Amino acid sequence: MTLWIFDLDNTLHDASPHIFPHINRSMTAYLQEHLQLDEAEANALRTHYWHRYGATLSGLMRHHGTDPAHFLWHTHQFPELQHMVLREPRLRHVLRTLPGRKVVFSNAPQHYAHAVLKLLRVVDLFDDVVAVEHTRYRPKPDFFGFRHVMQRHRVRAAQCVMIEDSLENLQAAKRLGMRTVWVNAGNKLPACVDVKISDIVQLPGVMHRLVNNSRGNT
Repeated sequence: MTLWIFDLDNTLHDASPHIFPHINRSMTAYLQEHLQLDEAEANALRTHYWHRYGATLSGLMRHHGTDPAHFLWHTHQFPELQHMVLREPRLRHVLRTLPGRKVVFSNAPQHYAHAVLKLLRVVDLFDDVVAVEHTRYRPKPDFFGFRHVMQRHRVRAAQCVMIEDSLENLQAAKRLGMRTVWVNAGNKLPACVDVKISDIVQLPGVMHRLVNNSRGNT
């Protein structure tokens, strides 16, 4: 049985136009308030931690003792979320064509992930949502979260297909032995990528290249 592991933002929906800028502004404001920085300093530190650790939260926990639950709650408030989520009408059909179980594995907090999936009208199609709280606040590409997903669903890496927009996260998945799908509009095909698609709606068309390779590892 294949376990399809989906990232959320910029994989199941396009978060770049509205949601990511909002999160970046919220994180910068949080750093301003709690670290007594001006806007330029806070923005620079947010970006530095994101590049160095893969997540701003990781740098804040490591260097400032920030409470992760407090940080995530205050930086992921979206009063107008219903107007910010860009829903692909064909997404539900795409997900229903995939044989096996489906989970969302996101670096976002649980309350945000569930809210987005409800707005995308696909929350009922997933067997599980693994958010950053479930990984002891060790976000992708840390191996801990990937192993947690496999243990939680009692599968081996060879049974998993990871669908992501982040190449760093796919590198981690591939090193563990997962099949990988990169959601990216570019032309390059890095070694850690088994299949590249420019949009999630293309997934059923390449499904045979992924399921056939994981069959026999049940």
